[in-house]
Amino acid sequence: MENILGCPVVVDSLKDVIGYIGEWIVDGGQRKVFVCANPHSLVVAKNDSDFLQVFQQAELVTPDGAGIVLASKILNGNIRDRITGSDIFKHHSQALNRKKRIRYFFLGSSDETLAAIKIKMAIEYPNISVETFSPPYKSEFSEEDNRLMIEAINAAKPDVLWVGMTAPKQEKWIFQNKDRLDVKFIGAIGAVFDFYVGNVKRSHPIFQRMGLEWLPRLCREPRRLFRRNFISSPKFLWMVMKQKFGITRY
Repeated sequence: MENILGCPVVVDSLKDVIGYIGEWIVDGGQRKVFVCANPHSLVVAKNDSDFLQVFQQAELVTPDGAGIVLASKILNGNIRDRITGSDIFKHHSQALNRKKRIRYFFLGSSDETLAAIKIKMAIEYPNISVETFSPPYKSEFSEEDNRLMIEAINAAKPDVLWVGMTAPKQEKWIFQNKDRLDVKFIGAIGAVFDFYVGNVKRSHPIFQRMGLEWLPRLCREPRRLFRRNFISSPKFLWMVMKQKFGITRY
């Protein structure tokens, strides 16, 4: 693990990470949680102690963002490649599809998107059964909302729970409710639901390899992503420099 602004980010390869997750599911032990770290999320976590605690307590935090890779280089670390939520979902599904009787549960998004996910999963990963639940669109769930979600998940007895809401809502929900969930592995993967069924297109692989995946998305959604790229990113680099020179200790 590598300390990036107080968050323990994994330095292992994607192949190794997929291996760890597979072992967790086979062992059937205590539920494990996976979250993605990017510059914007770590800046938000600076002023949100509950969100920061999520990163510090999760069993797996991956470097989802070119800025995290750059931060590691600045701090003389060993992170060399991004590992995105899409990477984890794709390669994890490929590995589990080679097994039998694996169960997924998708929590989040709309009924239409979830229906499209079930259709595509049945074609691409026929050995993985899928159950879904579309929670109400609101900033904060009631206890009744949570009860219905938890009951639906536990009734399905999934091996893997994918949560696709906005950050930090999805991460906080997982940590507030994980002890009530009967599941082996929980992943907060945000926009991957929409990426998977084509509602939102990922940037071309050339942009991904160059660390510029954010650029085409910014052009498509300037209002939503302006703050993330032109306010959070400079703040993140400033915080990393303060960590490097010992001005701020994490």
